[in-house]
Amino acid sequence: MKKLILLFTVFFIFSCNNEIKTEEKETEPTEEIYKTKNFDWLIGKWQRTDDEKDAKMTFENWRKIDSVTHSGFSFTLQKNDTIWQEDIRLEKKSKNWSLIIQSPEETEATIFRMTKFTDTSFTCENKEIDFPNKIEYWKNGEKLNAKVSGVDMEIAFQFEKK
Repeated sequence: MKKLILLFTVFFIFSCNNEIKTEEKETEPTEEIYKTKNFDWLIGKWQRTDDEKDAKMTFENWRKIDSVTHSGFSFTLQKNDTIWQEDIRLEKKSKNWSLIIQSPEETEATIFRMTKFTDTSFTCENKEIDFPNKIEYWKNGEKLNAKVSGVDMEIAFQFEKK
C-alpha cells in the first residue's frame, strides 16, 4: 500500500487539494446497502481526461463478472510504458459490498467497505489506512468520475468512455 501512496503522490500531485477536511460523522450503513445493486454504469473502457497533456494516459476498464462482481483494471501509460497498474473488484460477499484493490507489488489486496451508494455512485472506506481511506465513484452524464482521499489530500479523476 505504501508504494501505491507514493505512486499516487508522484503521478497525480498536480491534482492534490491541500485543504484539511473536517472529519465526517461515521455512521453504520443500513441493511439497504447490502442488497444486490446494479453497478453496470461502470462497465466499459474509460480514459482519463484530466491527465497531464502529452505526458501520460490513464485508463480504467470495467466488466461485469456476475450480479455481485464487477472487475476493473486501471493503468497509466507514459510513452507507451506502463508506469502504474492495479486490479480492482467491486463485489458482494455475504451481506457486504466492498471495493478490493491490489497492485502487482502488493502481496495482499486492500479492502474498502461500501458506506454509501445511489443508482450512479458509491463510496467505499477503510479508516485503518492513511491514504487513500475513502474512494468514491460516480457517473456524471457520459463521464465517470472518481476521487481518492485521505485526511488532508484528495485526488480527482475524470474519465470518458472509449
